[in-house]
Amino acid sequence: MTDTPRRIPTGPAAIAGLVSAAAALGAAEVVGALLARPTATPVQAVGAGVIDLTPLPLKQFAVDVFGTADKIVLIGGIAILLAGAAALIGVAATRGRLFGAVGTALFITIGLTAALTRPDAGPLDALPTLAGAVAFIGVLVLSIRFPRVRGAEPDTPADGFDRRRFVLLAGTVAAASAGIGTGARLLSAAPTGGGLSPADVRLPVPVNRAATLPDGVDLELDGLSPYFTPNTDFYRIDTALSVPRIDASTWSLRIHGTGVRRELVLTYDDLLRHPELSERDITLTCVSNPVGGDYLGNARWVGVPLASLLAEAGVRSPAEGGPADQLVSRSDDGMTIGTPVADVMDGRDALLAVGMNGRPLPHDHGFPVRMVVPGLYGYVSACKWIVDIELTTFDAFDAYWVPRGWAARGPVKTQSRIDTPREGADLEPGRVVVAGVAWAQHTGVDRVEVRIDDGPWTDAELAAEGSADTWRQWVLEWDAEPGEHLLTVRATDREGRTQTPDRAEPAPDGATGHHHVTVTVA
Repeated sequence: MTDTPRRIPTGPAAIAGLVSAAAALGAAEVVGALLARPTATPVQAVGAGVIDLTPLPLKQFAVDVFGTADKIVLIGGIAILLAGAAALIGVAATRGRLFGAVGTALFITIGLTAALTRPDAGPLDALPTLAGAVAFIGVLVLSIRFPRVRGAEPDTPADGFDRRRFVLLAGTVAAASAGIGTGARLLSAAPTGGGLSPADVRLPVPVNRAATLPDGVDLELDGLSPYFTPNTDFYRIDTALSVPRIDASTWSLRIHGTGVRRELVLTYDDLLRHPELSERDITLTCVSNPVGGDYLGNARWVGVPLASLLAEAGVRSPAEGGPADQLVSRSDDGMTIGTPVADVMDGRDALLAVGMNGRPLPHDHGFPVRMVVPGLYGYVSACKWIVDIELTTFDAFDAYWVPRGWAARGPVKTQSRIDTPREGADLEPGRVVVAGVAWAQHTGVDRVEVRIDDGPWTDAELAAEGSADTWRQWVLEWDAEPGEHLLTVRATDREGRTQTPDRAEPAPDGATGHHHVTVTVA
């Protein structure tokens, strides 16, 4: 007599959903890598959509809590939700075809919608999700049917479900999916087209070298941020879940738009060979940086003056009657950043940078080319992986961050930070070195003061100034007495503006307030 196969138990059914999802993600990543569109894969596309739709307070909360790990947390959260949903679909599919079909269709729809609504999306961006859907359905059906056993043989499981066959199938699919996914990620990490990467580039000697740094620009104190921030330690805040890997040999930049008399298309070689290739020391700051935060860094940049390129294109500053007051830069990943044209053309060292601290730009920091504009927060100036510059007006176009609650213009506010001692430090009585950095890019820091508890403000000793576009170190020797103490710092810029003590969050145009740390002397 032939037994009627029964439903798969709940546990194995959930596992079937999980391994099917793993197969789907592996297939999607392979197709995304082959198309050189890793951002079109379901997890990347959905993650980018979440970033775009997240309200400003929640987005700032994520940056404050998780810092530069916010993207890892986001991807992890999406993976957990996906795993839970896949397990439920697996269980539902063994209870009825309709339940499984509805759940599968819902997730396919979410993936397709996320992929096809990205700013630079095209029809091919649907393929990773579709490939993943085919893999998911195929593995799920196989996982449900393969372990079922019919017949009355002596070793037939009583419930009609062969667990050994199921474990073999699930293990094989999981291992294959992991291998395929790893291979796809390695393929995606290679430059598009397999061409010119940072490791292949040798930067030419700049025509215009940076000014010689004065003695004492770096106090070289334990716990104090060095004058130059190493590339590996330089902060990275952007919306790219998958860092673009661009082949510099095929890269180009178009400069066009309102007031452009001669449209320019520049190659990477054009910039490397430009007669005004320059070297400048510039501190960059993120508008999301909270008071006392570390979303800033100082580097020696090599690049071509942006004002010179705009002049080649026939662009005039608004101060000279030019019709465009906004420069919109576009990234390879679709990001748009709006920069005041007047600020780019007022004589400051705004660069299209190709080098960072003596090396070609790392992928994470914009290879092959990025913008660097001293005196402006990064969200209105520091476009990474730049591929397009359009001259327009603030009335005609809102860049990415403006509709999301940030100000259209973002001049850097004067700020200061205590690097040492750290918050909560336990100190011994006697001489204590209090030190940190202060910044007022493109204006310069003129004074730093420190207050112990409710005492008077005391002038700190300033390190030599590298330039008005870089941060400035400071130090104060304090005769610490036993007890708990509050150390507070404030800076004054060269125009006489002293930091306000009024606390304000980073949104919409930069944080304000005094940084302070509490220490215990015993």
